[in-house]
Amino acid sequence: METPANIAQDIRFVLVGTQHPGNIGAAARALKTMGLSRLVLVAPEEFPSEEARRRAAGAEDVLAAAAVVPDLAAAVADCRFVLGCTARSRRVQLEELVPRAAGEKLLALAGDGPVALVFGRERTGLTNEELQLCHAAVHIPANPEYSSLNLAAAVQVLAYEVRMAWLARGPAGDGPAGRDAAGREQPASHAQLESFFAQLAETLDEIDFYKGRSPDSAMRKLRRLFLRADLSEREVRLLRGVLADAQRMARQAAGTG
Repeated sequence: METPANIAQDIRFVLVGTQHPGNIGAAARALKTMGLSRLVLVAPEEFPSEEARRRAAGAEDVLAAAAVVPDLAAAVADCRFVLGCTARSRRVQLEELVPRAAGEKLLALAGDGPVALVFGRERTGLTNEELQLCHAAVHIPANPEYSSLNLAAAVQVLAYEVRMAWLARGPAGDGPAGRDAAGREQPASHAQLESFFAQLAETLDEIDFYKGRSPDSAMRKLRRLFLRADLSEREVRLLRGVLADAQRMARQAAGTG
């Protein structure tokens, strides 16, 4: 059973700063074997590449259709959910999913708009700043005594879990993860959320919310809170209206409005 084109196109696999072009080709092959095709490359060190084409081994169409963008923000701007594949980290606190749960969640949300699964550089992974753009993290529980997993292998593991989630829906493909035709509110895109977070940080600074506390720590906690809320476009507009009023009052009080 093939994954329908509309769902497959909404599930985006994003490779950030890939250093070895062969891994790009192998990732394209991994996607095609699981009925997926949407590959986005963020500032790859070498692409196009004959090595990438050779390693694609029959998935050259996926490779040819791959989008190349300058940074992760551009890659996920229209996404409603972004999942970062990473080793466990105490520096950036995100909800952490196992691969099976990650596949199920990506498929469930893909019916409402684009979702992304992000993979970092072979040697260093994703930066803290890039992880901040993710709603949650997925960790592949490899052997702790030898946990080094090749980039393309990690892509294969997650692509497999997405396919297993799809197969679990049955032959008709109309399980609970399907698109809701009843008209649920349009979820906020990644770009809309990032604009809201930028205005929130600006507003908190203008009303002197921090009072000597770390702005970065406060914003990390607030980001997690609002990301868990799964805001709609209308809810984001409402919140931004509240912030605009707060900013206007703060500027009037300061004599700058």
